Amino acid sequence: MEKLMITGGRPLQGTVSISGAKNSAIALIPAAILAESEVILDNLPLLSDVAVYSEILEELGATVAWEGSQMKIDPSSIKSIPMPNGPVKKLRASYYMMGAMLGRFKEAIIGLPGGCNFEPRPIDQHIKGFEALGATVTNEHGAIHLHAKELRGNKIYLDVSSVGATINIMLAAARAKGATIIENAAKEPEIIDVATLLNSMGAIIKGAGTETIRIEGVSELHGCRHSIIPDRIQAGTYMIAAAATRGNVLIDNVIPKHMEALTAKMQEMGIGIEEYDESIRVLGAPRYEHVDVKALVYPGFATDLQSPMTSLLTQAQGVSVLSDFVYSNRFKHVPELVRMGAKIRVEGRSAIIEGGHLNAAKVKAADLRAGAALVIAGLTVSEGVTEVTGVEYIDRGYDHLVSNLRHLGADVWRQTE
Repeated sequence: MEKLMITGGRPLQGTVSISGAKNSAIALIPAAILAESEVILDNLPLLSDVAVYSEILEELGATVAWEGSQMKIDPSSIKSIPMPNGPVKKLRASYYMMGAMLGRFKEAIIGLPGGCNFEPRPIDQHIKGFEALGATVTNEHGAIHLHAKELRGNKIYLDVSSVGATINIMLAAARAKGATIIENAAKEPEIIDVATLLNSMGAIIKGAGTETIRIEGVSELHGCRHSIIPDRIQAGTYMIAAAATRGNVLIDNVIPKHMEALTAKMQEMGIGIEEYDESIRVLGAPRYEHVDVKALVYPGFATDLQSPMTSLLTQAQGVSVLSDFVYSNRFKHVPELVRMGAKIRVEGRSAIIEGGHLNAAKVKAADLRAGAALVIAGLTVSEGVTEVTGVEYIDRGYDHLVSNLRHLGADVWRQTE
């Protein structure tokens, strides 16, 4: 078992460069199988989820080659084979294989996905979209079976503006006959990233990033080269860590507009923020004011930063309220922070956080972002060593975490038992 060991109390100082977006990569890789020739993805994050996707593609017959942060995918020899078990069970985003396989082969058998288990995330909106395009969808022995004689464009209204459903429908509709309109579509930057790749492959998609996306289906897509956008959640996590340790950190390779909701709240707390074209500097301060935060769909405050933000709010004066209106049960990090001395109570969708001193403790990450929250909390502790287990969750979203933090002056290391 691996764990992260943290001796805190050191302000982070220096520069950190942000990797490509995990939430883009896990959709862009399956999107590549819609092409008939090689797709090159640059700025790919070196994460466990990405490695699993490489396994899945090779299992289907694709040729996958790595060179640094670049992945070359040749899907020309890919075959439609059932995948009820195996690597697809290892990650939540395996559901994107449904839209990609359906778009290319008009059929798919995909095992229900795994990944972080902080709250059930139903795929009913995905299925609604596939059925609207003409597919028959059944759940047999824990695997989703999809089949269509042909896919035809349709108008689809999403009851919930789901990122996963929006992308999955885009993947299938890109190679359907006729026009598809997605209403109440999610607006996240990662959706724009996927649409950009598909358009570079020859798709015709307009309106990505708005609530209405229009897709004109084409019969064939070709290969291309695409650079993935920076990871706004990874960037936000380092911004929060810099502030929590009262440090001075330049976060490089970031799109400042993607960070506006977090930046506004940090400035409200009294944290110094300097924005440049592709970077943000965070300047810590001796005292932070309490704030109220509501996690919402984009462009609101990201739910993926809710857990790290909880750790930062323990360093503020007074009582803060952090509410999550995306996921109602995303507070599994709270009992672990309480073990470290945090004064937090959960009421429904909200965590009420009273600022105060944290202590070193042995804690366990229950999911990816909860793990980030515990690492940040450990960095603030001035005495003792914090031990964080559940490292496998953290590895799903943060490549080079230990080396980056050590480069910024933190005393962090991995230890194997």
